[in-house]
Amino acid sequence: MLHGILYIDPGSGSYLVQVIVAGVLGIIFFFKNIWTWIKSVFSRSPKNPNDNSSS
Repeated sequence: MLHGILYIDPGSGSYLVQVIVAGVLGIIFFFKNIWTWIKSVFSRSPKNPNDNSSS
């Protein structure tokens, strides 16, 4: 009886793998975007005194 409960057919198994991979990648990109935003808040862009953009 225990073997019948543990059985996952190939279609459900591949879907489960896709959901897990998508979840892990989603979490990675979410925290990467937060980290990039935090770094951009605390860093200043260097000002070039020779840059004349009004000409």
